[in-house]
Amino acid sequence: MSDQAVQTAKAPVAAVADTRVEASARSAAGPAGRRAGEPTARQGSRNAAVLLAFTAVTNLADGVTKIALPLLATRVSASPAQISAVSLTLSLPWLLVALHVGVLVDRVDRRRLLWGANALRLLALGALIEAARAGRVTIPVLCVVGAVLGVAEVIALTSASALIPALIPPEGRERVNAWIAGAETVCNEFCGPFVGGILLAAGTGFALGATWASYLLAALVLLLLAGRFRAAPDTSRAGAGAGESVNRQISGGLRYLWQHTLLRTMSLILTVLCACWGAWLALMPLYATDVMQLSPRQYGTLLSALGIGGLTGALAVTRVNRTLGRRWVMFADLVGTFAMMAVPALTTDLWAVAGAAFVGGMGGTLWTVNARTIGQRLVPDSLLGRYTAVSRLFSWGAMPIGAGAMGLLAEWIGLRLAFLVFAAFVAVAVVPFLRVLTRPALAEAYGD
Repeated sequence: MSDQAVQTAKAPVAAVADTRVEASARSAAGPAGRRAGEPTARQGSRNAAVLLAFTAVTNLADGVTKIALPLLATRVSASPAQISAVSLTLSLPWLLVALHVGVLVDRVDRRRLLWGANALRLLALGALIEAARAGRVTIPVLCVVGAVLGVAEVIALTSASALIPALIPPEGRERVNAWIAGAETVCNEFCGPFVGGILLAAGTGFALGATWASYLLAALVLLLLAGRFRAAPDTSRAGAGAGESVNRQISGGLRYLWQHTLLRTMSLILTVLCACWGAWLALMPLYATDVMQLSPRQYGTLLSALGIGGLTGALAVTRVNRTLGRRWVMFADLVGTFAMMAVPALTTDLWAVAGAAFVGGMGGTLWTVNARTIGQRLVPDSLLGRYTAVSRLFSWGAMPIGAGAMGLLAEWIGLRLAFLVFAAFVAVAVVPFLRVLTRPALAEAYGD
């Protein structure tokens, strides 16, 4: 997972801040819900292909760097703390700069921000290539490179998500979100680490050079985008005020998220689910080897089930939305996460635990695609960067908290009971889901 636990399965949720904003948005819409300035079907198709290519290439490169930097760290240090610090620098920027990046995304040209993010990646990897050539790779160097790459990822993911409503017609967004979620899963979780291992075997310089070229290619692909790249002006209190301070704009984004019941509830449910994913990912290696007595190959099978489930969800989401309705499709994430946490507490059978992981991965992607589409339909364009950043901050922040809590619980009451405690948290989250995420509320969110 996304990041995979996040990138694949828990990406941001959305709704409107108040009914007056909803009403004004609907009244400004043209026939079939199309607003003035929205892209044509032909433009949308081309933009979808470009965004998919950008996502695939950058996630492939991200997958390589996420395995390359820790492996390089093991060559210069035997300290677990130092090696962990290198890995931490890749994700820590989400907690430190996400809110400020959200304001930036709402203020400036979003395509230029994507170019800027890839420029940061190229500079960081270029410096690392030179350090490797000179034999000067150290833990501080790797930490600086990791931090720069982490900041670039925050900028790129927030900007790309905020661009979709301006580049893709409403009727095509669900499909594009599904394609992007699938590309994130395949390229970041499956292909990236695999390709990274092969490239590193061929040489550190070769691996880093190939990754550098991938980021350059992704930046060039963005030239093919057509449409509006700046946030549309908005007159609502939360979205207005480009001259306001950064802190006031951050407060406006947080206030917008919190004041709407549907949006707030979905965000809190997502936080619980992401904490469970963080707990599962943190202790499953220990549980699989010590309790389940799995071989490395069997453990790989278990983790593959998680990713295959996510990919299956991306491929099936449009069809199951039509068949079951979006409410129950999103509810599948709660069912899947509950199964992920409860099944290991009840059995050590590999296929049962892998089956639960598959259902959890699939449910996560089903939630992700629907939640992104809701946000892109309802959140004002002038707030979309801040909204995306806040949502990802919730999910990324919950994962280490869940991992830490799981470790403490496992020390205190044992692994199996710790899994059950987190399963109970998911069960509690069912209550607000059923009360707030009603069929009429979701239909209104989708404009049905």
